[in-house]
Amino acid sequence: MGASGIIFVVEGSPEGAYEAKALGESIFTQAETLGELMTMVQDTVRSHFDEDDRLQVIHLHLVHDEVLLI
Repeated sequence: MGASGIIFVVEGSPEGAYEAKALGESIFTQAETLGELMTMVQDTVRSHFDEDDRLQVIHLHLVHDEVLLI
């Protein structure tokens, strides 16, 4: 995490929803849609940090796995 930003790794869950985990922080959230997840991530970051330490930028790194069969 930089001084002004935080990075979340976003993956699909087996149930079809989305899960977001912060790198370097104990922050985790999940939601049914990507739009809902963005809102949940913002709310979670706001509640995790004091107003004086609030981050200015949230990066979402979307991980998408493709499976190829031979």
